[in-house]
Amino acid sequence: MTTMMAILIGCLYAAAIYMMLRRSMVKLLIGLILLSNAANLLIFTVAGLERGVPPLIAKGAETVVGGSADPLAQALILTAIVIGFGVLAFAVVLLHRAYEVIRTDDMNEMKGTD
Repeated sequence: MTTMMAILIGCLYAAAIYMMLRRSMVKLLIGLILLSNAANLLIFTVAGLERGVPPLIAKGAETVVGGSADPLAQALILTAIVIGFGVLAFAVVLLHRAYEVIRTDDMNEMKGTD
């Protein structure tokens, strides 16, 4: 399972970099989305792909009984999703404004405008 996830993450990173190197701004945004999802899957895979009970300590116990899910990885992924969504929203607004002014989404045509 981990090998399959590693291949999937590698493919997502490769597709993201390929899309981000294209001339179109829309493809750049799609690459940004893929990069964000690849990073989230990487954190998820590194934390471990095992199911566990919620990490709650029962009343009177000192530690969690049995295997529990890692709350740190869950918090990191949740934070990465929120930050990724904020960056994507900002990039969409920036792209929309640039398209209104320049009337193109081609990066080579944008290079000559000031």
